[in-house]
Amino acid sequence: MTAPALSALAPLPLLHLALGLVLAGWTLLFLFRIVLTWYPGIDLSKGVMRVVGAPTEPVLALTRRLIQPIGGVDVTPVVWVGLVSLLRELLVGQQGLVTLALLRSQSVG
Repeated sequence: MTAPALSALAPLPLLHLALGLVLAGWTLLFLFRIVLTWYPGIDLSKGVMRVVGAPTEPVLALTRRLIQPIGGVDVTPVVWVGLVSLLRELLVGQQGLVTLALLRSQSVG
């Protein structure tokens, strides 16, 4: 490989780490939202709960337009846990696209 091609591959480990952490954090936030649905009295717009509510509510609000509550239970956080987990596996999982690109770049270099 040429020098410019090798320098283009240099950010792969950082991208792999960043994507893994962001998607894991996103999954964790949605898991918190699932648990918080058991406590309807909690206000997600106040205090520390804003950390969980602010990043997830816009996505959940859009999804609620497509998926109505089932038996009065909001299932959209569960849907997003599944979607984000799938995306994480496809990108940075053991056979993920970024993981395979990283392994390939390490074997070439």
